[in-house]
Amino acid sequence: MHSKAEIGLEGEQQAVKYLMSKGYEIVKTNYRHRRSEIDIIANHNELLVFIEVKTKSYSAFGEPEVAVDEKKANKVMEGAEQFIVENNWHGDIRFDVVSIIKNQGRYEIKHFEDAFH
Repeated sequence: MHSKAEIGLEGEQQAVKYLMSKGYEIVKTNYRHRRSEIDIIANHNELLVFIEVKTKSYSAFGEPEVAVDEKKANKVMEGAEQFIVENNWHGDIRFDVVSIIKNQGRYEIKHFEDAFH
């Protein structure tokens, strides 16, 4: 049995592969600022995209994306503000969620663009 952390890491790796296949350029993974963590930061179509990845090994008790509540979204936005300042970004941004369910070695991936703001 995999730990929650191992499943999360595996999900983030799958999300990176998925996003790259869709033309996203990965800028940074696991960016941290104070109590905020952003799983993936990427460039896509002149946007800087901050991506939260939620992974489960089954879909019981709700879909993974449901775990991105207002509190989590606010922490991601706080980290994004710091990243923007650190990197002197002046373009547009977007916040996405990638939801992954691992079932019998296969991944079901859903990508929610502009999931919160």
